[in-house]
Amino acid sequence: MYPLRRNRRLRTNASIRGLVRETMLSPNDFIVPLFITEGSGVKDEIASMPNYYRYSLDLLKAEVKSLWDLGLRSVLLFVKVPNNLKDNAGTEALNPDGLMQRAIKTVKDTCPDMIVMTDVALDPYSIFGHDGVVGDGQIINDDTNAILAEMSLSHAKAGADIVAPSDMMDGRIFEIRSLLEDEGFHNTGIMSYSAKYASAFYGPFRDALASAPVDVKDVPKDKQSYQMDPANRDEAIKETIMDVQEGADIVMVKPGLCYLDIVRDVKEAVDVPVAVYQVSGEYAMLKAAAEKGWLDHDAVMLEQLVSIKRAGANMIASYFAKDAVKLL
Repeated sequence: MYPLRRNRRLRTNASIRGLVRETMLSPNDFIVPLFITEGSGVKDEIASMPNYYRYSLDLLKAEVKSLWDLGLRSVLLFVKVPNNLKDNAGTEALNPDGLMQRAIKTVKDTCPDMIVMTDVALDPYSIFGHDGVVGDGQIINDDTNAILAEMSLSHAKAGADIVAPSDMMDGRIFEIRSLLEDEGFHNTGIMSYSAKYASAFYGPFRDALASAPVDVKDVPKDKQSYQMDPANRDEAIKETIMDVQEGADIVMVKPGLCYLDIVRDVKEAVDVPVAVYQVSGEYAMLKAAAEKGWLDHDAVMLEQLVSIKRAGANMIASYFAKDAVKLL
């Protein structure tokens, strides 16, 4: 008791605070999302995500080398698909010479030891902007799963280390794992977006890929019929445990800051690594506030990242990854 115990003794100076610090960040904690587009010599800034870019494959090489030199070892690839290649069945997603497949090969050719993770969902390929096949005014779960499994196999064949289904269809992890096993891709991992919420924080990401749901007759206007209700907590545990049982190697909670209670719940419920996606809206809000001079960008950025890891994240997919590791 006080005065025999004075907790401030361990806060006296920076050296002592560092000595007793419970949570630390390192480059190994980060997954770097990368947006890929067609063309040559393209480094296209995303208007709603300042200082973040879409890269053509030729410029992707330099970016990947830069990440590697900073100590970043994992990337998560997303592709912006031309409108003329979009349909309701994700046909282009299965093209062995598609943009995603070429991007995987580009990263692996540039940095063979870089961990390549790939987005598995239909929304970049969908004329309707949905993560699955649309029919009769709804998203058809099982038809979508069959395509997602083939999509994952295509990524594995191109060299992906880990496929990352972000769609939230029921049973898709089992379908993907089963096909990968049948085809001999035993070592291709699955990072499942297990607790992905129907969040309002995804807007800038959808701008980046032109993948927002379209407003047309007989097409759902949002993704609430498959992504989770932000009001639900217990459901996240159920979803995550099912994904682990179906073969997920890593599970994810998305978004990050508003869902740190879910991160802790998931961490305590499963025995696989837990990823958190610090999403585009979280990135954009801090950039906007810092531009106004209302927040200290670097201090808030690091505080947010430490908070996510403290909650239980083993790894963080973050648009701040490059900025963060330069400060660590």
